[in-house]
This record gives sequence, C-alpha cells and structure tokens, in this order.
Amino acid sequence: MSAPADAAGRAARDVAVRARRTAWRRTALGLAVPAGLLLAWQLAARAGAIDTLLFPPPSRIAVRLGDLAASGELGTHTAATLRRLLPGYALGSVAGALAGFVMGVSRTAEAAFGPLFSALYAVPKIATLPLLLLIFGLTETPKVLSVAITVFFVLQINTAAGVRQIDPRLLESARSYGASGLRLLRFVLLPGALPGVLTGLRTAAGLGVVVVVAVEFVASDSGLGYLIWNSWTLFQPDRMYVGLVAVAVLGALFSAAVTLAGRRAMPWRSDGRRWPGRRDRAVERG
Repeated sequence: MSAPADAAGRAARDVAVRARRTAWRRTALGLAVPAGLLLAWQLAARAGAIDTLLFPPPSRIAVRLGDLAASGELGTHTAATLRRLLPGYALGSVAGALAGFVMGVSRTAEAAFGPLFSALYAVPKIATLPLLLLIFGLTETPKVLSVAITVFFVLQINTAAGVRQIDPRLLESARSYGASGLRLLRFVLLPGALPGVLTGLRTAAGLGVVVVVAVEFVASDSGLGYLIWNSWTLFQPDRMYVGLVAVAVLGALFSAAVTLAGRRAMPWRSDGRRWPGRRDRAVERG
C-alpha cells in the first residue's frame, strides 16, 4: 500500500475512534442526567422537602415495580397495551405510506384528498374514540383503530413530502431509461422517499404510545393507561408512578427500535456517513 493510502487509512481509523468516544460520552451524559434527577428526588424525600404521599421516593416506586412485575400484573398490562399498539401502528403505517405515495406522485389525488386530509388531521385523534365506540362497541377494534388513524396521518404527510422532494431530473432520467410502475416505485420513489417515511415512522411511534395510553384511560379495563388511571382513582401514587415509568420505557424502546430499523434501511445516512463504499474507493485512489 502506498504512503498516501496508508495515511488515509489511519485517518479513517482515527475518525472512527473519535466517533465511538463521542457516542460513549453522549450515552453517559444521557444516563447521568436522569440518574441525577432521581438522586435529587430521593434526597428531597428523605429530607422532607417534598410530600412523600404525593411524590413517593424512587426507592419506594422501585419496590412497588418489583412487586407488580413479580405478580405478573405489570406484564399483563404491558402485553395488553402492545396488543393494541402494534397492530394499529402497522395498519396505520402501511395505509399512510401508500396514501402518501399516491398523493406525492399524482397531482389529481393531492387535489382531491389534500384538503380533506388537512381538515381531518387537525381533529384530535382521541376525539374519534366515541364515534368508533358507537360503531364497533366496547371491543378492541376502536382502540386499535385510534392508533391506526393517528399513525396514518403522520405517515401520509411525511411520505408525500418525501416523494415531492425527489429531484425531478432523477425521475426524468429514470423514465427515459424505461422505468415505470413498480420498477419506478422500487428503484426511484421508494429510496428517494425513504428518509421522509422513516421520519414519519419515528414520529408516529411516540404518538402511537400517547394515543393508546389515552384510550386506555377511558375505554379499557387493562393496559398501562388503565393501570395509571385506576391507581389515581384509588389514590395509589406508587402504582401510578410505576405505570408512568412503564409507559416511558415502552415509548423509548419502541422509538429506539424504529430508529434502529431506519438506520439499517439507510446505512449510508447513519452517523452522518456518506454512501457506502465511497470512502473506501477514495482511499484506494489515494
């Protein structure tokens, strides 16, 4: 290997090492802040600076969390929430992405459905729950559909925006080489709109958790939302905080899973990298 190529290789390794160190520092900082807040909460409770009846110390909440986990109650409520969240998220994502692609490609579809979707998007999705309950009754369907409706609009907006941001010259070039229909969708539209789709998926992940918990507040006898609301009704703050912690962890894990899937789908955008292989070719030319 030539000296310039060797130097370029060392520089690339140094960049990778610095990137890993930065990632570790960010992770440590992200863990240190909540740990510090929990410690301050615990010390304030011990010192009597806060009302432990309303704000039980984290140690007491941890004990209650262990009790609920050991009894299986926490797992039962979490599973019930996931049974509503995951199907609704999948249904809304697929339908929203398809609608976004159609409206992004077709000006006629955009003109026909754009004003309607804009008006419906402004309606709080939890407000549709009474209508869904009237139609489907006290079943699981209204809860799943509430999540699906929320996810649908987020994916439709982001997917349509992603399609419109594709360079028109790229579309013209693809069509000039005979790309149309499914080939155009697979090789041009889908890769070009993928950043917008993944942004919508990440946004919808958090909103889906919010909506399913809100639905469980008022129309369910199981789930993490029910656990929180029932604990508040019975004035059991430690159980309520367990439910809040479980929702926070569920939302964080769900969003992280979607983000990880997005990085796997677009490895050339992860951590600010360029298209795969480009740096390697540059090193070889050096």
